Order: sequence, then C-alpha cells, then structure tokens
Amino acid sequence: MQQELIKKKREIVDIFLKKGVLISSEQLNEISEYEQVSKIFNLLESKQIDEEPFVGLDLNKLIDETKTQKTDATKEEQQKNKVKIIHSYKEEPKKRDPQDFVDYFNNRYKAIEKILKQRQELKNTVSVSKITNKKERENLAIIGIVSDKQITKNGNLLLVLEDPTGKRRVLVNKNKPSLFNDAKDIVLDEVIGVVGVNTEAMIFANNIVWPDIPTNKELKKSEQESYALFLSDLHVGSSRFLPDDFEKFIRWINGDIGNEQQRHIANNVGHIFIAGDLVDGCGIYPEQDKELITKDIYQQYKECAELLKQIPQHIPLIICPGNHDALRISEPQPLLSKDFAKPLHELNNTIMVSNPSLVNIDSSSRFIGFDVLMYHGYSFDYFVAEVESLRSQGGYDRADLIMKFLLKRRHLAPTHLSTLYIPDTKKDPLVIENVPDFFLSGHIHKTATANYRNTTLICGSCWQSKTIFQEKVGHNPEPSRVPIVNLQTRDVKILKFGQ
Repeated sequence: MQQELIKKKREIVDIFLKKGVLISSEQLNEISEYEQVSKIFNLLESKQIDEEPFVGLDLNKLIDETKTQKTDATKEEQQKNKVKIIHSYKEEPKKRDPQDFVDYFNNRYKAIEKILKQRQELKNTVSVSKITNKKERENLAIIGIVSDKQITKNGNLLLVLEDPTGKRRVLVNKNKPSLFNDAKDIVLDEVIGVVGVNTEAMIFANNIVWPDIPTNKELKKSEQESYALFLSDLHVGSSRFLPDDFEKFIRWINGDIGNEQQRHIANNVGHIFIAGDLVDGCGIYPEQDKELITKDIYQQYKECAELLKQIPQHIPLIICPGNHDALRISEPQPLLSKDFAKPLHELNNTIMVSNPSLVNIDSSSRFIGFDVLMYHGYSFDYFVAEVESLRSQGGYDRADLIMKFLLKRRHLAPTHLSTLYIPDTKKDPLVIENVPDFFLSGHIHKTATANYRNTTLICGSCWQSKTIFQEKVGHNPEPSRVPIVNLQTRDVKILKFGQ
C-alpha cells in the first residue's frame, strides 16, 4: 500500500509539473492516506486538466476537500486515535501478605520523596538515622511519612515522621500561626518535607514542604476549537435516575436543541469523559433495593448502553468505574467488567480505563495534547469528615478544595483508612506522579470547577435526584449539570439540563 501511495503522489506531481506548477514536499506530506490520494487523483482527472486554460487548481484546496469527505467511521477512528492511555491499572492476581503493605508504603515514600527533592528547600535532606551526627541547634531538612499527629498540652502540634531508617518527632509551634494553621491540615500517612532546627529530643519546624504541583506549570491550549465534556454518576437503574434530563442532554449533543452557540458547541465536542457510577448497582447500601427500578445488574448496564448509544458515534467516550459499578470497591479499580458491562464494551466509541487512570487527548504532530487524570473520588468522604479546613469551607459543596488538597499531597488517598486499596508491590498507583492538565472526579453529586496552578479541576454532576441515604448524611446533590471545556481557550462552562 505504501508503494501505491508513493506512485500516486508522483502522478499528481507530474500532472501539476506539466502545467508549470511546482508542488512542495510539505504539501505532499499532508496527503497521508491512500484513500485520500486516490480521491485527489480522481478529482484532477474529472477536471479535464489537459484542456486549456489551467484555472482554479490548488493542491491545498484539493487536500482540504478530500479531508472533509471522510466517512463518519473514519472520523470515529481518528477521534479514538486521539485518545492515548498513559496509565490504566492492570492487575496481576496474586495472594497478598503483610509484606505487600510494607512494600506498598515504601514505594509511595520513594515516589513522593523523588518529587519533594526537586524543591530547593529539600536539596540537602538527611535520613533520620543520620540526625545523630548533626550538631545541637543545627538547621536540617528531612522527608518522612507522617506516622502520628497530636496536639500537646501546651497547644503545639507534634508530628512523628518516619523514613526507611527510623522515626523523628517534629514540633510545630502555635506561636508561628501561619505555619501552625497549614500544619493542622496534615493527615496521617502523607509524605512531607520538614525544614527546621535540630535538638536532642526533636526537630522544631520552621517550614513544611508539600510535594504539590509546580507553580510554573504551562497552561496548555489547543490550536483548534474543540470541546471536552465531563459526566459522572449516571446511576442508571435507580428509581431516582432522571431520564427526562438525560434525554435533553442527548438531544443537545445531537444538535437538536439549544441556541446557536449551544448547538455550535455540541457540534464541536471531541471527547466525553464519564467518571464512574454508570449504574446504581445492587447491594451498595442498606435497603437499596427499595430505590431500584431495575434490580438486575446486567439489565442496568444494558439500559446504560442504550442511552450512551444515542451519543454521536464519532465522539469517544472515556469511561472509568466508580464504587456503585459491578466490580471491587478497592482501588485501583480495574476496567469495567465485560462479564457485567458487555453492552458498553460493544459500543464502537467506548474507551475503558481503570479508576484512577491518566489519558492524553487531542495530541498532534504540533501539539503534545492534554493529560487528563480521572478519579471517581471515593476518598473524598474521608477527608471531608477528617479535615477541619475542608469542612469549614463548604465540605461536599466544594469538591474543588478537596481536589486541590489531594493535588497538594500528590496522592489520591494519602491516609490508610481513606479508601480501600490493593497493595501493589511495584508502585503505589494512587500517587499523582504526572501533573495533569485536567483533574476529573465525581462521586459527591455536585459539580465544581476551578483552576489550581494551571491544572483545571472538574467534579462532575450526577443524573440522580436525592436518595434516602443522601438525606441521612446531609448530601444536597445538584443533578443534570454538564461541565464543558473549550480546549482552545480553557474556558469552562456548565450547561444545565434539569430544573
């Protein structure tokens, strides 16, 4: 096929040369498919180019003309090719033992230590075992996992930091209000750096360094206008699912409703992300069956696929699971199971990834694309409950603050009890090693968007009205809202399809 492509290109060059028109190599490189070069050749023949005068023939126009004639199937394949999976968890089944947990935390420590050591303040850290070689009142820096945290009788904050060589107590004095206030948000098992003064008993902290994301991160923008939209928590099968609202979304994405601008956006949507809980599941919480309209998990996924099938097929659907989906709750969660969710796998435009996962979209020969971190958000409940500053600033109403909290720690569930997890002996899959351009989550049924150091934070909405369980725990969902991003400008809009 490659030889045929080259041959056809030569014939096109000869046709133009006979008319005194020179074709550049850049123009020829634009023709990359045999189907396209054949169409150009046929168009040239149809224009009876042997007749005089040689008018109106422009290879660039012919290239553009043949590009627009591509079939929907070709468009669909091209869009899917623009989605590159950077990381999606693949489990290696094995028996777990206590050493696996030790290896898991050691891997976490090493991964975040590597990030922290890029910080100027922590260039010359010492291990805990080497502190005995330091002089009294000498300045030093250490990196460790927080293994204990308590308030002393004098009202100061006392931490215990642990590295592979030992443990060291660190005191944060209440007389340093800014530092003390920041330190109150420290949670167990996160990895931090401390700069302070050494004494025989402990280190007196002058600065606490989180791994965080760089302040100079580039705000990437696409060369062309294109949109990505973010869904989560469909909960198909629930009696509280909102079919009328979702039908409005389907009609909009197909260009059937909306004003001129809204239809323009719909026509230029290039990617749709769905961050888990596609179905309501079965047996997820006590007496859930009373709120199910579809009580068979296979039927729930079939109904979900029927809904998603109505989305234009050229738009790839990048889907990760959530805690209501039919697979283990322990994170990382693998791809949605083909055993249960076969109808979704059979859709031509679905791309299944794990929870969490990292994918790249919209890359080209001139643009490296956007990295999108997907995480359903199961750990959010723990940190809203345990971190005072998150509760006092809005709790579940401020998903953006929870996401910022996790980005600052470069981990999706830093505390041991914040989520169920599978201890991976090679690496901790919940460490945020690559800084994403977009951080997408769901779970708490209330949309929020923000920008944190040029990473766009987006928490999806839901398609389910308030459940009895949510009433008990004080959740106030805002369903049927769709965050959508213009990849050319990075502007975020929220479209509302409910009341």
